[in-house]
Amino acid sequence: MKTVVASYVVRVYRFGKNQPHNLVGVVEEAGVKGKKAFTSLPELWGIISSSRGVRSNSKAKRNNILKRK
Repeated sequence: MKTVVASYVVRVYRFGKNQPHNLVGVVEEAGVKGKKAFTSLPELWGIISSSRGVRSNSKAKRNNILKRK
């Protein structure tokens, strides 16, 4: 299995001080035109995991991140 690594610029504009999983921002993938907006941690992960740069074992990592909420 081949692993591809991607770079992102993630701009977080707002998050809840007592609820850090509530955030708003945009994601840009390096070398790819356009931006994608997100309004929650699951949306941010969905954008990143749907790109070409995510490894196949990323589902376990996502579950660990979401369990921290």
